[in-house]
Amino acid sequence: MSAFTPQKHQQQGFTLLEVLVALVIVGTALGASLRAVGSLTQNSQGLRSAMMANWSAENRLTQIRLASEWPALGDRSFPCPQGDLPLQCNEHVFSTPNPYFRRIVVSVIDSRTPEQQIVKMTQVVPHGN
Repeated sequence: MSAFTPQKHQQQGFTLLEVLVALVIVGTALGASLRAVGSLTQNSQGLRSAMMANWSAENRLTQIRLASEWPALGDRSFPCPQGDLPLQCNEHVFSTPNPYFRRIVVSVIDSRTPEQQIVKMTQVVPHGN
């Protein structure tokens, strides 16, 4: 007669609880990664806007220098788009203590968010350069 001896089985694999804990950890890590990537993308857009706004302001100030303009005192606004970015340039011309010089301030804003100034540049131009 053979006696029945129970065999001990060693457990292999993971329990359901271990799998769920691992999924929570992986999900949290992926969520943090997506948030970081979103932040980098937003930062990239801001840098792009600042660079293009800088170009617009530099273009206007260079135009004044090259044309030897003597700009009239006062304020004026004009569109200065760069690529697909609808930019608006605001030009302010001030007198200086020396009557042979004018101070020009060009500020650039995004037309979609006019309350936020992107860049501001100042230049002094001589009369009859």
